[in-house]
Parts: sequence; C-alpha cells; structure tokens
Amino acid sequence: MRLLRLISRFRKDDSGTVAILWGTSLVAFLGFLAITFDIGRLSTTQAELQAFADNVALAAAGELDGKDGAITRATNAAANMISDSQTFANGASTLSGSTDYTLTFHSALPASDLTALGAKVTTDPNKAKFAQVVLTPKSLSMSLASALDQLLGGAGFATTDVNAEAVAGFTRAACDITPLMFCLPENWETTLDVGDQILLRSGGNGTAWGPGNFGFIDLSLFEDSSGVCADEGGNKLACLIAAQRQITQCVLTNGLTTEPGQKTGITNAAFNVRFDIYRSVLNGEKGNPDFAPAPNVIKGIRKNGGGACIQGNEEPTGDTAALGRDTCMAAGTCADDNRFGDGVWDRDGYLNANHDLADGTADGLGSDTHLPPLTGSDTQYAGTRFGMYLREIAYGDTNPYAAPDADAILDPSLSETGRPICSTSAPGGPERRVITAAGVDCSTTTISGSTSNVPVTKFVSVFLTEPVGDDGGSPPSFDIHGEVVGFPDVVGAGGGANGFGGIFRDVVQLYR
Repeated sequence: MRLLRLISRFRKDDSGTVAILWGTSLVAFLGFLAITFDIGRLSTTQAELQAFADNVALAAAGELDGKDGAITRATNAAANMISDSQTFANGASTLSGSTDYTLTFHSALPASDLTALGAKVTTDPNKAKFAQVVLTPKSLSMSLASALDQLLGGAGFATTDVNAEAVAGFTRAACDITPLMFCLPENWETTLDVGDQILLRSGGNGTAWGPGNFGFIDLSLFEDSSGVCADEGGNKLACLIAAQRQITQCVLTNGLTTEPGQKTGITNAAFNVRFDIYRSVLNGEKGNPDFAPAPNVIKGIRKNGGGACIQGNEEPTGDTAALGRDTCMAAGTCADDNRFGDGVWDRDGYLNANHDLADGTADGLGSDTHLPPLTGSDTQYAGTRFGMYLREIAYGDTNPYAAPDADAILDPSLSETGRPICSTSAPGGPERRVITAAGVDCSTTTISGSTSNVPVTKFVSVFLTEPVGDDGGSPPSFDIHGEVVGFPDVVGAGGGANGFGGIFRDVVQLYR
C-alpha cells in the first residue's frame, strides 16, 4: 500500500515544471537571438553596399553630359571620387575602386522598372545617359543561424552572398524657355553654328518630321502657376510665347510632350510683339510691360495709310529693310530643303538700305563706321545680324540725328527709326528678340500629334531676324526666320550661351 501511495504522490507532484518550460524557452530564445543577430548583420551589410552602389551610380551619371569623353570621365569619377566601407562581410572592409563593381552605360531605360536592362547598352559617350552599377557580391558568415539550423536537423550553412545594384541618370531641367521644339539637322554638332540662319516651318501633318519642322510643347505641366500667364486671359500659348520674365516652370528635358496643331495666326501675333506689332489676341497688350517689344524693331514694313500700330494692314517702307536672309536661302540652295543656312548674308545691302545717310550723304553706299564696335563677349557676333542689331542699339544712345527724347537708331527722315512707336511700355533688353527652343533629333524620335517622352538633344537660342508670317502670302505663312546665337543649356558651348533668357540646371537622380 505504501508503494502505491508513493507512486500516486509522484504522479500528482508538479514541482520542476517551470524548469522544463524555462529550458525549452531558452532554446527558442537563443535561436531567435541568433537569427536576429545574423539577420541584423545581413541587413546592415545590404544597406552599406546599397549606399555605395547608389553613390557610385550618381557619380558616374553626373558626367554623362553627351560630350566626347563622357564615359571615360564617368568611369574615372566612379572609381576615384567614391569610397565607403562595410562592417560585417568577409574580406576587406573598404569599398573603393572598380574591382568592387561592374559599370554599364545605357542610352535609355525601359518604360517599366520590372523590365530587365540590356536592350539599350551603349559605349557611345554622346548617347550614354544612364549608369548601371552592379556590385561584386560580398560573402557574410551566418554561423549562429547555421548552428540553429543544425540543431533543428538541417545541414546548416556557412555564408550567404550579399549584393546591390543601382541605376542613375543625367538630364537637364529647363526653366523660362519658349514652348517651341524643332527638328535639328543631321550632324548638327558640326554644321550648326553661331551666325547660321534657320528657317523653321510648320511640319508634320501626318508625315515624317524632318529638319526644320517645328511644333509646340504641351503646356499642361509647363505653365508657371505663379508666372505672368497664370491669370492672363485669352490664349495661353500666345501668352507663353509673347510674354517676358517668369514664363514657365522647370521641366525635365529627357521626355517632353508635344502639343498638336500649329495655331497659325495666334502664334504669329505672339512672336511679333517683339517687333512692336500687336494683333489678334495680343491686340490689347500694347501698354502691358509683360509684352514689351525689343529696343530695336527695324523690319522694313509699316502700317498702310499711316499710324503707329501695325495691326494687319501693312506695306513695305520702301526706304528701310529687315535684316537679310542667308544668300543661299534666297537662292533656294541652303541645306536640308533650304532650312539651314551658312551665315553668309548681304550685309552691304542692309547697310546701303538703312545706313546710307549715316555719313551725311545719300550716295547709296552705307557703311558701319558710325556704329559702336562690339566689346567683350559680344565680339563673337562680329559680322552677324545679331552683332549688327547690338551695334544699332548702342548707336541709338548717341545718334546725332536723334532728338534727346527720340533716341532713334536710323535717320529720323526714314519711314522707321528702329525704336518702337506702338507700344507704350518701355522696351525690353536685346534678348527680347531671342527665343530659346528645344532641338530634337527627329531621325530617332517619331513625332505625330501629341507625342510623349520626346528627348531634347540641344536647346538653341535663335535671334528673330524678321516678323513671323509677314511674307505677303495669303494666308500668311508660319515661317520663322532666325539666326543661331547660342546653345544655352551648356555654359560656354558654341558661344552666346548666356543672357538670352532661360535657366538650365543639371539633374542627376537615381532611377533604380
């Protein structure tokens, strides 16, 4: 009986149960701690490697400006500018140099981030816009997690590989520019220069776009909500083309959207306010300083029947002339279907028409000896139409023929003196006759109607040499004759890069 009582007591005794529970829990706790420690080391290493990959990609992308040597500069920047360290992975702790990564360059990225890269790999420095960095994998010991795996019956594992990848790209943001795009000529880098004339003509219409065809940029994300056109009534596009100061917000230039339609008439008027011509939706802006004309508006036309304002009824002056076109345009022999000239124009003919009386005689032999010389950076415009325009403005301040309050450029006896007479606002600066348009490589970009993701190859500043649509045609043409005066998105490139309006900023960002 005593034995039975002992067995019964032992069966009912629960002392020591807590120890069993503690023992079991300790195993689980230690396992959880081991996993947490190793995963923490893994996560830290991953973050360190990713930060290094991001910085290498950004350093490389910052050199991808489309110029010769861009890839070489990008490779050197990635290798020499960026160094970092990792804490827990096996091997050297220092992260620096090309042995730690592979660098690949791309001309474009897929539309979806889920699509693998590779289709647009390039070694051309003029086309490389994106830098892809793939790090050399680093091994990380996972001893505690491996031990736990073995306790649970697994085979365990000694190390795991940790890797990182990043893609960064280079583009530009353009602010306060004209919402106008046009097709660049082939080999524009070597054929388009300061002083060359451009004939921009409306194109497309369902056919392939060619050099010199132009269109407009979509305004939906382009208009500055706090700019001068934010609360301006009438046509927004006309306002954005015609106004000066704070016109548009900044837009990235690696993928603009085109605006369908040509808006002939409305946009003619928008361009022509610079020449002291106020028509159509701009008819009521003669006294608005936001739509002031240029300080020199010589154009060879006047209002038919007299009066100060040209508003659709006009005639040649007969005794003055607009700045001439390139002689090859007059002959129909300019490049690309007569759209791009060579900078050779009838300078003597212009002087004979407008400056014959400058020496006090009327012998039909005008000269420029009375015009102040170009100075400083403006000397690059010697012999160009823009250079003539600048010298005439400077001459207007000291013209012996002008009354003190007239400040004329040409002889006051001529039909036009060069100063605005319609607008009641003070003229803008010399840059008022300059537009900055987006140049697009239409041989590689198909444009039809509203087209998205159109990359800008180069911005071009164009000096308007004559009013738009005033060629005597019926209806008026939409031809824009201008002279190249600079490429402002790269400071110093091509000359004439500064002072024509527009703000350009380099933008380097991570994409993946």
